[in-house]
Amino acid sequence: MEPWHHTCYCNDMAILGKRKKSMVRARTPNKLQTLTALLLFGFVSGPIAGQSIETAKHVKEAEESSAPAVLWREPADIATRDLYYGPGGMEHAPRSTTFTFVKEDLDGTNPKFVVRDTDGVKWKIKLGAEAKPETAATRFVWAVGYFADEDYFAPQVRVLELPAHLHRGGKLVAPDGSMRNVRLKREDRADKKAGIWEWKDDPFTGTREFNGLRVLMALINNWDLKDVNNSFVYDSAGAERIFWVHDLGASFGTNGVIANLAKAKGNLPAYRRSKFITQETADQVSFATPGRPAFLLAGNLPQFLRRVHMRWIGRKIPRADAKWMGELLSRLTPAQIRDAFRASGFSPLEVEQFDQVVEERIADLKAL
Repeated sequence: MEPWHHTCYCNDMAILGKRKKSMVRARTPNKLQTLTALLLFGFVSGPIAGQSIETAKHVKEAEESSAPAVLWREPADIATRDLYYGPGGMEHAPRSTTFTFVKEDLDGTNPKFVVRDTDGVKWKIKLGAEAKPETAATRFVWAVGYFADEDYFAPQVRVLELPAHLHRGGKLVAPDGSMRNVRLKREDRADKKAGIWEWKDDPFTGTREFNGLRVLMALINNWDLKDVNNSFVYDSAGAERIFWVHDLGASFGTNGVIANLAKAKGNLPAYRRSKFITQETADQVSFATPGRPAFLLAGNLPQFLRRVHMRWIGRKIPRADAKWMGELLSRLTPAQIRDAFRASGFSPLEVEQFDQVVEERIADLKAL
C-alpha cells in the first residue's frame, strides 16, 4: 500500500431628470425589499458552506492540535505510479464481487451502502452518476501527492441480505441484490475521520501545495467543493494530522452544478466543452471551476448562494503555483492517464477522449 501523502448590500438610487433641472432621490425600500436584503446578508455573512456547530468544533480541534498538519508529500515516483489500481494498489482491490449488507449510508445525494466482503473487509458502495468519475479523480489526486480514498470501480456486484425496503437506490438494485456500475471504497483504514476543515480556514492557505490543490480541482472540474467534503484524520500513531478532499464524484463534467445532476458528472461531452482557464495576468490565473450554479437553482436561495460563494476557490491563484501543478502532472504518461479512466469503467473511446482533454489542460498549465 502506498503511504499517505502530504486545504451587499444594495442601495437603490433613482436618478430623475425634469426639464433642465435634475436631482437624485434615494428611494426608501419597502418592507419586502428590506427583508430580502437582510436574508441575503445573513446567507452571505453566515456559515455559507453549510457549517454546523459540530463542524466548527472539529475545525477548532484541528487548529488547536499540536500534531503537524500534512496536506502533501512530494511523490518521487509519479511516472511509475499505478493509476489503474490507484492509492490502494492491487493488494487492496476487492477480491470478490459478492458482499453482505451491513447498513445504508444516507449522507450525500447518491445511494450508498456499507457492505462486508468474504474476508471481513468493509466497503462503501456508491451507486449512480458519481461512481465512474470519482474513481478516476482519486487517481489523479493521489498521483501528484495528495490524499485520496482507496476507490475501485466494479461493473457489477451482488449484495446479500439486503433489507426488503431501501431508503434510496431501490430502482438500481435487482431482485437478487445485483447492482451495476458501482464505486467501492475500502473502509478498513486504521486512521479514522476526526473532523472537517474549511477552504477559507485551514493551516495551508497561501502555500504552493494548497494552491496546487485548487488548480487540480479545476483541472478535473470538481465543482462540489463544500467544506463538508474536506476531512482531516490523525495517523495511526497520532503524530500527524492528515488533510484531504474526498467525495470527488462531481468531476469530469460541467464547470458547475446544473439542474440535471447526472449530466454534470462524468460527462465527456460536457467536460470537452467546458472552459478551463478563464483569465490570466502577469501574476495570477483564474479557472472556470467551480463555476456559477445554474439560475434554475436560485429557487433554493441558501444553496444557490453557497455555490456562488465557492467560486473564489478557482480564482486568482498565483501563476507560479498553477505552473508548478502543471509540471507535476506533466510527469504522468498518456498511458497512466488512460489507465485512470480505464479503471473507472469508461468505454475505450471515452478513455481516449478524456485523455486528450486532460493532456491539453496539463499543457496549458505548463505554458503559464
